[in-house]
Amino acid sequence: MLTLAIFCKVVDNYGDIGICWRLARQLQREHGVAVTLWVDDLASFRRICPEVDVEADEQTVQGVLVRHWRGQDGSFAPGDVADIVIEFFACDIPPAYIEAMAGCEPRPVWLNLEGLTAEEWVEGCHKLPSMHPRLKLTKHFFFPGFTPQTGGLLREGELERERQDFQCDPAAARSFLRGLGLPESEIDALKVSLFCYPHAPVAALFDAWRAGLAPMTCLVPEGVARAAVEAFLGQPGSAGAVATRGALTVRVLPFVPQPDYDRLLWACDLNFVRGEDSWVRAQWAGKPFVWDIYPQDDNLHHKKLRAFLGRYAVGIDSLSTFSLHWNGAVGEGDWPALWSALRHDAARIEARSAEWQGEMLKNGDLASNLLTFAASLR
Repeated sequence: MLTLAIFCKVVDNYGDIGICWRLARQLQREHGVAVTLWVDDLASFRRICPEVDVEADEQTVQGVLVRHWRGQDGSFAPGDVADIVIEFFACDIPPAYIEAMAGCEPRPVWLNLEGLTAEEWVEGCHKLPSMHPRLKLTKHFFFPGFTPQTGGLLREGELERERQDFQCDPAAARSFLRGLGLPESEIDALKVSLFCYPHAPVAALFDAWRAGLAPMTCLVPEGVARAAVEAFLGQPGSAGAVATRGALTVRVLPFVPQPDYDRLLWACDLNFVRGEDSWVRAQWAGKPFVWDIYPQDDNLHHKKLRAFLGRYAVGIDSLSTFSLHWNGAVGEGDWPALWSALRHDAARIEARSAEWQGEMLKNGDLASNLLTFAASLR
């Protein structure tokens, strides 16, 4: 059986482990790969996968061997090394593991799985080799992306069928939302999921929403936009807290397992997402979304944001303008006007979402593309 190890250091709380966990599960379930997932932060992992035991050094979760990665120390023998070794986002795997890799015959395939970006330079760097300065090992860079010259996007084989089944069954969506504590009035309102970074101008957007004419329900995971949410609620933002001010109801949800987060995206009319993992899932949800990109020094993230909007929001100025203001890439926003323009174009944005999905499906899925490339190196 083919073996594969993924090394994941959690930087963005849930995005890093979210991506690695999805990839690990898909490789095990759909391709029969024996996957070991090394993770340094089991507490964050548990928020999206309640089965995880944060005290365990080693455990099997949904067919994947999960190892607690406690640091760079430790000893490894060639027999401990997987056939394919993936370091997520250049996370520097333990030196002793690399030494053991060099002692293997044949040597393992070593991949650096990079972050997702729409910038054009990615196509020229995808699959490039990098020789180890001392050992007879070569690492290759593998980039997810939006074109056939990249590795594609993470997508399970049954995801599209499951989405369509759910969204074509109104009773299923209502039952799911009831399970999250929503009464009928909140289910019938315009529903928005909100997952963003602390710097997002949530309070200003809440003011615009509460002054509107149509009822709105905003669903926020516990701990997200805490200051703005608690100011609106007038109470601690623990799971289950809810308040209505004007046209807006804000309800705090517990973190849910990844399959239920997909259903939340499918059930809402608009999704605010952040980082990489929820951003990709929003693209597969077939609903309008606004992306809050992970901030970088010197505002490099604004360049990445514009690169994506230049591909995705073609001809939809309201979405581009709203997104740029949401990420602080332009001046202060007139949020009532920005929101009105976005809502006016909701049908166009949803149509673009369906068109985009068709384009992305042609690129294959990340897990399959990764295994095909690894096989070409062995």
